[in-house]
Amino acid sequence: MSIQRMLFFLFALFCFTLSITNTAMGETKPNIVFILVDDLGHADVGFNGSTYYETPNIDALARDGLIIENAYMYPTCSPSRTALATGKQSFRTGVYTVPVLEKGDDRENIFSRWTVGEEHTMYSQPLADAGYKSIHLGKWHLVGPYPKEELAMKFPLKKKLPQPDPWDFSWVPYHKEHCRPYYPEGRGYLKNVGGTYRGDPALEVGGYKSKTGGYFAPFSNPFIEQKPDDEWLTDRLTDEAIEFMDVHQNDPFFINLHYYTVHRPIRGRSEELVEKYMKKPGDPVTGQGMESGKKKVVEAEYATMIESLDDNVGRIVEFLDKNGLRENTLIVFTSDNGQNVGHNDTLRGKKGYIYEGGIRVPTFVNWPDRIDVRRTSIAVTGLDYFPTFMDLAGIDYDGVLDGQSFTGLFQGEPASLRDRPLYWHLASCYKHGACSVIRKNDLKLIQFLADGKLEVFDLRTDPSEEHNLAETNPEQTQALLNKLVEWRKENDVPLPPNSAVR
Repeated sequence: MSIQRMLFFLFALFCFTLSITNTAMGETKPNIVFILVDDLGHADVGFNGSTYYETPNIDALARDGLIIENAYMYPTCSPSRTALATGKQSFRTGVYTVPVLEKGDDRENIFSRWTVGEEHTMYSQPLADAGYKSIHLGKWHLVGPYPKEELAMKFPLKKKLPQPDPWDFSWVPYHKEHCRPYYPEGRGYLKNVGGTYRGDPALEVGGYKSKTGGYFAPFSNPFIEQKPDDEWLTDRLTDEAIEFMDVHQNDPFFINLHYYTVHRPIRGRSEELVEKYMKKPGDPVTGQGMESGKKKVVEAEYATMIESLDDNVGRIVEFLDKNGLRENTLIVFTSDNGQNVGHNDTLRGKKGYIYEGGIRVPTFVNWPDRIDVRRTSIAVTGLDYFPTFMDLAGIDYDGVLDGQSFTGLFQGEPASLRDRPLYWHLASCYKHGACSVIRKNDLKLIQFLADGKLEVFDLRTDPSEEHNLAETNPEQTQALLNKLVEWRKENDVPLPPNSAVR
């Protein structure tokens, strides 16, 4: 053998050995399954204490993973999903809430944008550049009904943005022909199943009052191709996720599985399941299943939607296990805001409120043998997912990100995450007035912008936020307020015209 051939052989052997070593050390890109449930409350799962709802598959994953006790989003879906996708605070994107939900006039509000402009990169784009095969399934809600007209408007707006009736499909041709940059396929995904501008699946005459509610087939969603065996939307989205993973087993894949469930309209999965929960005793601690009459029926129907969600999470895990993909697949499970329909008497507020019931969500990450199994009290926000995904994929992303990777939590409790302050800024009104918020360690300060009113809570001793410490703890209150004001000034955070603070 010549020296050149010998050197070539040794080099090839070295590269092969290095490849095997890297794989053994976990340096290959992991598959990522990102399950985002719509309106699932913090206590709507067994791993956070529910005894009324049944989530055995979800609970098993949580018990074998990292449960993030203090996981936060915005109080409504539009800003949460925008923060997740872009890694940016609401003041950078202008998405403060769901536009049609806003209350009041243009002095009380900086009316929210609906469409996320092309200048804001989404995590799916660098992932695609790095070789990930990605699919989006379910709720998108990152584009408005008239995106080009909206983005051409002069901001701030004088009135909130409208939307068509659910059964008005006049927007569909325009979206399919001209709005690709604002849809998943224009953002690095290979396929979009069910993602539209709508925040719910009830795209038929009657909307929420329709018989199917968008959950039973035939689906009225123009971005879901009808199939003869369709029955239930949550099942169909899972079918598509499994089919995509099956096709791309040899690639790193990213599954953006953003179920519409358990968003209204509430529909019972079956009469048998509804009857099961009608007979089941309620939970006096959380208040779940404790209603009577028509409200009890809605609670039971809601419980069947959660059970169906759990069944489908089980199907995802079963596929990964059967195909030898589980070891190199990270599963992330969370919700976009607090519960809307369900109960949780242990936390104050629900969807739409800046209190814990509106922003604290059930969350875990599961990756066999790569994560120290436990429950952590370190706080994480929706802004942290983008940098976390970049970290997992080995991507050196240099764009603007307001969050921080939480991969350090997988095998430790880093001080950089434990000691950092978290911020929210809601410049439009929905359930309450516009406000800014800081949470540092266990203390949370809310400053309402119209009158400057302060509320301070110690979340460790008072998770239900019953005792305002603003006057009794003036030094801590002032220290938090100073940091909040400094953050607003440093970032040039916009305030509504009627704001009494600066």
